[in-house]
Amino acid sequence: MSTLNLKQMATALRILSADMIENAKSGHPGAPLGLADIVTVLWSKFLHFDAMAPDWPNRDRFILSGGHASALLYSLLYLTGNRDTTLDEIKRFRQLGSKTAGHPEKKLIEGIDFSTGPLGQGLGGAVGMALAERMMNARFGDNLVNHRTYVTCGDGDLMEGVSEEVLELAGLWNLSKLIVLWDDNHITIDGRTDISTATRIRDRFQASNWLVLECDGHNFSSIENALEKAQKSNQPVLIDCHTIIGFGAPTKKDTPACHGAPLGTEEIAGLRQNLNWPYPPFEIPETVLSDWRAVGAKGEGDRLQWEIRLTHDEQKDAFLNMLSGNLPADLTDKIQKHKEELVDKKEKIATRKASQNTLSILAESLPNLICGSADLAGACFTKPANAHSISRHNYTGNYINYGIREIGMATIMNGLAAYGSFLPLSSTFLSFADYVKPALRLGALMNLQEIFVFTHDSLGVGEDGPTHQPVEQLAMLRATPNTWVFRPADSVETAECYETALLFRDKISVLALSRQGLPVLRTDVSENKSARGGYIISDTDKKRQITLIATGSEVSLAIQAQSLLAEQGISAAVVSMPCPELFLAQSSDYQQSVLGDIPRIIIEAASPLGWYRFIGPKGGTIIGIDTFGASGKGPEVLAHFGFTSKHIVDEVLKLI
Repeated sequence: MSTLNLKQMATALRILSADMIENAKSGHPGAPLGLADIVTVLWSKFLHFDAMAPDWPNRDRFILSGGHASALLYSLLYLTGNRDTTLDEIKRFRQLGSKTAGHPEKKLIEGIDFSTGPLGQGLGGAVGMALAERMMNARFGDNLVNHRTYVTCGDGDLMEGVSEEVLELAGLWNLSKLIVLWDDNHITIDGRTDISTATRIRDRFQASNWLVLECDGHNFSSIENALEKAQKSNQPVLIDCHTIIGFGAPTKKDTPACHGAPLGTEEIAGLRQNLNWPYPPFEIPETVLSDWRAVGAKGEGDRLQWEIRLTHDEQKDAFLNMLSGNLPADLTDKIQKHKEELVDKKEKIATRKASQNTLSILAESLPNLICGSADLAGACFTKPANAHSISRHNYTGNYINYGIREIGMATIMNGLAAYGSFLPLSSTFLSFADYVKPALRLGALMNLQEIFVFTHDSLGVGEDGPTHQPVEQLAMLRATPNTWVFRPADSVETAECYETALLFRDKISVLALSRQGLPVLRTDVSENKSARGGYIISDTDKKRQITLIATGSEVSLAIQAQSLLAEQGISAAVVSMPCPELFLAQSSDYQQSVLGDIPRIIIEAASPLGWYRFIGPKGGTIIGIDTFGASGKGPEVLAHFGFTSKHIVDEVLKLI
């Protein structure tokens, strides 16, 4: 590749980004103008990628943690020859239906490694990707896996609390292939950063086992020297890049004014004059475009050589299997055998323990399954029997000790899943799902496959009281698009819910599990009934007068009530509905056959929000809870809030 004109290339990035934003009358020009010199050096001299094969497994990953700077990423992709990012898409920036969305979306453009927008999430995702690289490298060696993860971040990313959690873990795991480029411009929306922080950022990173470097973010030699040193580090690296937000803008540079709004006609004219760019909007001189296209093509040779190595590598099949995520052919048979054993034993156990038993089977069959917890392995039971912990000394493990870091745990899971080889599973208490939600939502937006296990799922937690008794969390999680929330009633349903979650390659799955022991309710395990979201678990041989719909631990309660009602001559059917959203995805005929055209009572020890749609035309009621819980013995607390078979019977009698 001939000598590149870095200055002209960086200017093209700046002007194209500014024009894109001006054309859309919406966007954030400050960060693209400030970061242009840094990413020009990075992409042209260090980043290993092939624009014509953006999903090449051994490419370097690049994440723009400050997703508001998306115009910069789209400019980079267009200029380097990304097929999804055409000039027409550049001109449709932030328009309905365009691939160039307001913030980068992984599913829209092949070449975007991670969806970003909520600050700090991209940084956490980068830590997850860097960990995934080390884990794949430990399994398949340098011959197939040996690349870096680069992430740009701003002051906002580092103010968000998630940054502290993930940088600590990156240092603990010694992720030496991770390089963070800090856009250190001292500006946030409300003004200069000294109005909101006095933190010594570099000290933060050094205290967590990072190498900290610095450079002048507008001096190509300084940037290159810092990146050269970073390549040789045996620690994760933070490069403090001293930059000017809105670089080149005549009146708005170094001020918040250029952060979140188009520059305007006069300011862009001044930008062009300051940067000596006489060309009209969206016109890139052939010499500059040629330089950028050469950057996009420079990795082709490396990719082709890697493909040859893969062809001759003895681990080729195992490697491709990890990438595919295909399930072993015998896994269904193993789960079926496990369910049959559960029915034979009829052991009363908590569904959190049933989960561990199922996970131990899955972990033996799924090399890509990576479990973990937020310091709750002994409470959530998500450490399989054959688990080996991942550490800086052993990346071949299948279990991650995240520490008490639910927020960081969830966003690192997104990085592991987005990397493309692993199925991450992690756990905490259901009441702490609020910590997890921002990253879970982002994973659902990216169509990632992940499994979240939330235990201690109801008022049955008892003495721990309202702080640990989830009420609104199930409704919150069920309201999240592209997310299946499973609340199994016994150990058989727990196994079936796992089996179902494995089939959905593009969805987040949540399992809400009990601390208290639950009886085995199922006798027929010939099919995975939980896969339909809801089904009749206990029918009546008479004409049905009432349908009792319940989830989780309340299903056994409903079956007890069914017996009491039968004694009074009232015939009821009990429907177990481990996943209401999945049930609603079934045909209307199936839904009607399960629910019946009769009054319905819904029983769940949680917020009734979302359940009203299951009350049919014949009426019904919901036995739920719309206040916080109380501290006391679990059974006493449940009884206090009406979760008894007698109360269910009383509610039925009111209806019929």
